[in-house]
Amino acid sequence: MKPNLRIGIDFDNTIASYDELIHRVALERNLIDAGEAPNKRTVRDRIRQRENGEVEWQMLQGIVYGPRMGEALPIHGVREFFNRCRKSGAQTFIVSHKTEYANFDPTQTPLRKAALAWMETKGFFLADGLDLSRADVYFEATRQEKIGRIQQLGCTHFVDDLEEVFREDGFPEPTMKVLFAPQPPPSPLAGLAVASTWDEVARLVFDART
Repeated sequence: MKPNLRIGIDFDNTIASYDELIHRVALERNLIDAGEAPNKRTVRDRIRQRENGEVEWQMLQGIVYGPRMGEALPIHGVREFFNRCRKSGAQTFIVSHKTEYANFDPTQTPLRKAALAWMETKGFFLADGLDLSRADVYFEATRQEKIGRIQQLGCTHFVDDLEEVFREDGFPEPTMKVLFAPQPPPSPLAGLAVASTWDEVARLVFDART
């Protein structure tokens, strides 16, 4: 194994999957037809076509990331990746751009607490689970603060579902950029490694030659 691996990982849509939950809540709110595919981007684009669609989409996100967070699912393969990191001695961090509250959530559920509670119920902090330390979970209020945290932690790799994160000014050059994209972009950023599954992320992190 490569020595001193320090792997940073985004949270929303990289660790936690919202596709089915977003679809379910959108149906409950009569924002889409039942035949719409349970895919976040598909549902988002459909809702945005409606009158006041952007506000409706923001409200739905506030519900999903807040009071309904417990219904989200771990993305397939992410548990196995964390276990491999633990067994091979790699240090893992979760670094998420997440505000305290959603603008359009009438319940004003604390988003960071909801995410931590979700991780708790999924065994992220259990010694016989994924054995992640709460102290290694970071929520940042802005994307620039997220970039600063990645640099401060000295991450050798960072995994994120948003290509825009890697395009930000100040993203640390030595950090390997891994885009988690089940639907890979046609023209990814130069120097970006693209993985459509967590198995592919593992191969890039642990098996790639330097």
